[in-house]
Amino acid sequence: MSPRRNRPRGGGRPARRDGGPEGRHGLERTEEWRGEEWVVRQVTGQAAAKHYRCPGCDQEIPPGTAHVVAWQRDGRVEDRRHWHRACWNARDRRSARLQRSRNAPRY
Repeated sequence: MSPRRNRPRGGGRPARRDGGPEGRHGLERTEEWRGEEWVVRQVTGQAAAKHYRCPGCDQEIPPGTAHVVAWQRDGRVEDRRHWHRACWNARDRRSARLQRSRNAPRY
């Protein structure tokens, strides 16, 4: 007897709700935050290949960690930011902490 097969036999990628392929990155959705529209994309751990710095906690997101990419609807590609999922969900509860080095002047 052969072991049970857990994967579907279709072999293709799952389709998005709008009919297009899901692709390397997850589905996009639009959220409103601070009066502006933000595009939010879930990134799987397999698709996360680089180190990123989370703007919510200022900690590193290592490769292979699932996270969220968010940018303003009218923003440029360079304005995309990679967030931990928990940091993105708690963005309204977090205060903006300015990170300085020891020798940086305090203005």
